[in-house]
Amino acid sequence: MTAFGYIVKYLLFPGFVFSAVVGLLTTWVDRKVTARVQYRVGPPWYQPFADTIKLLGKEVVVPAGARTTGFLVMPVVGLAAATLASTILWLVNLDPTVSFVGDTIVVLYIMTIPALALIIGGSASGNPLGILGASREMKLMFGYELPLVMAVLTTVVKVGSFSFEKILIHQEYNGVMLGSVSGVLAFIVAIFCAQAKLGFIPFDIPEAETEIAGGTHIEYSGAPLAVVRLNTAIMYLVMPLFIITMFWGGVNFVGWRILTSILKYVAIVVIIVVVKNTNPRVRIDHALRFFWGPMFVLSAVALILATLGY
Repeated sequence: MTAFGYIVKYLLFPGFVFSAVVGLLTTWVDRKVTARVQYRVGPPWYQPFADTIKLLGKEVVVPAGARTTGFLVMPVVGLAAATLASTILWLVNLDPTVSFVGDTIVVLYIMTIPALALIIGGSASGNPLGILGASREMKLMFGYELPLVMAVLTTVVKVGSFSFEKILIHQEYNGVMLGSVSGVLAFIVAIFCAQAKLGFIPFDIPEAETEIAGGTHIEYSGAPLAVVRLNTAIMYLVMPLFIITMFWGGVNFVGWRILTSILKYVAIVVIIVVVKNTNPRVRIDHALRFFWGPMFVLSAVALILATLGY
């Protein structure tokens, strides 16, 4: 493949440009549905793009007490990780043969980097509220990662492989994971963990604008804030796509399956939006009890049922 071919494949589609565009459009769907729930009109489709471009042109203010390198570099690291996760997921869905052994583990690890970047960036801001938000993000991460991993292992146990290729092929010929009891339970756990990983209500504890004025985001402005928001937008694309790949047969752009794939994605986004708009923010200790209690038990039951073939 030529250099231009690699640029098109990994930068334009399905790389950064494609991930950013679809991620921003997903945030628009979120805002539009939220507005309708609240009897408002909502923004036009181009509003997320206009907001991002506007922020890129704003002045960047670095706090006097901040550790500049960590403060400014971490959002870029998080964005790179989110883009890489999106690219891998799209590539294996479009062509499962590009999958490699253990790529499920790789993507799971990569998806933790955006949260770690927020933790380090918020801690480097020098703002007490930013540090508090980083502390909450770290605790929340410890809460949801274990149930999420166990939910993923439910699929891995049923398929017998950590390879996305074998997971997709297994669902193609044996039915999707959602067709089994263990798959449904694992899917429910994954949805709640995705809600927390995205930092959405009721798990927006690290940001909590009405409580700690943005938390990890409080000192970001201009281009760095645009990168932080773009990071969230791309992760909004990654999490539903990851869940669809693991539990719902993946996505396919051949023939009539295009519509089915879009409906799968929209369905998960709508579920996330509904949860977001029907629940109040919980405290960090309540969130940890929720993930280490009901979600852990549910994921453990799913994993046991998967080993028994259910």
